[in-house]
Amino acid sequence: MSYLERVRALQTWEPSAYRPFTADHKRVGLIHRDFIPQLADFGAVLQMSDAEVALAPELGDAASRSAAMAEVLAELRSRDLIPGWRNEPYAVCEDWGTMPLFQMERAAVPLFGTLGYGVHLNGFVRDGDRLKMWVGKRSMTKPTGPGKLDQLVAGGLPAGIGVMDNLIKECVEEAGIPEDIARRAKPIGAMSYCTERPEGLRRDVLFNYDLELPADFQPRNTDGEVEEFYLWSMDQVMDTVRESEDFKFNCGVVVIDFLIRRGFIGPDHSDYLEIQRGLHTALR
Repeated sequence: MSYLERVRALQTWEPSAYRPFTADHKRVGLIHRDFIPQLADFGAVLQMSDAEVALAPELGDAASRSAAMAEVLAELRSRDLIPGWRNEPYAVCEDWGTMPLFQMERAAVPLFGTLGYGVHLNGFVRDGDRLKMWVGKRSMTKPTGPGKLDQLVAGGLPAGIGVMDNLIKECVEEAGIPEDIARRAKPIGAMSYCTERPEGLRRDVLFNYDLELPADFQPRNTDGEVEEFYLWSMDQVMDTVRESEDFKFNCGVVVIDFLIRRGFIGPDHSDYLEIQRGLHTALR
């Protein structure tokens, strides 16, 4: 699979199959037509029409919306319709920087097509004039991408925590990176995508960071989410992204972004501009 094919794999969905999900007259998500019948029992909370699925207007604030959705999701979970339950609340908002309209369980986010945010850290070291990248192998117990390759540190953004604070927390828990080193991470941009996955519609924004680590640094997982770490040459990283499915579906594309920014993929590459465009799918 080429780099461009890897990027295009994050743009696979059929808009006509989805109905808008709204709260307070704002579109916050997209629900697949095949899942909508599962919501028929919750008319007091979710009002359905041919045009949209709307949270009941009587739910006039974030607290009441969150409580009502929690009851709906608990029932859906009891029917085995929400796999991989996390007990992790996500803020639901119209767009980044807008006021959250309610909170809901992370595992339900793809089913309702709400925006999901995450942080990914490219950890690298210098070996003379060359770079090497730390790669993590996800635990087989992870609900998404078990056993797949990942960034050194990556995680979703729960409600109520800032992006940098969350990154530092994940650095400590996932890779044993001390806080003083984690704070040196440089924010290098964001990428976005909209794609259908087995768990539902992933409308994600990833805030990406680079962190140069000491040559003698050895990552150490403390939360059970990483099975193993590897320190790879960039050639090995590039070959693995290009020629295998070993990286988790979005993590390989974070690597591609790193390769572009660091000059491993340059303007002479025939797909250069198309790859760049594909890293920033509009989610509105």
